[in-house]
Amino acid sequence: MQTATRVTQRTATAASGNTVTILGFGGDISSASKDIVLGAYHGLNGTASQVLLDFTGVDYINSSGIAIIIQMLLEAGKAGTQTIGIFGLTSHFNKVFTMVGINKYAALHKDEVAALAAM
Repeated sequence: MQTATRVTQRTATAASGNTVTILGFGGDISSASKDIVLGAYHGLNGTASQVLLDFTGVDYINSSGIAIIIQMLLEAGKAGTQTIGIFGLTSHFNKVFTMVGINKYAALHKDEVAALAAM
């Protein structure tokens, strides 16, 4: 049984002193998550120049969910005005994200502290 996708938004301060927007995901990410995941990203309206995606609360991501994440990262890349990082992945999903090339579009970090230090 799929757990509903949840998204929270908050801000934090990077080591550089810049404000970073953090989108925290929870539950499962699948094809049913498209509107909520992309909606959260589009809701930033391009105003956040530094964004972290927090996968700490994610239980499961299937191939459709990975495609949605890639779509979001490609949109960010087209805009060219955002730096995006990812943290909170399990070791399994860290390998998967690396295998499918997500690390070419967003840096993968172990945790929030490491991600904020790199921003």
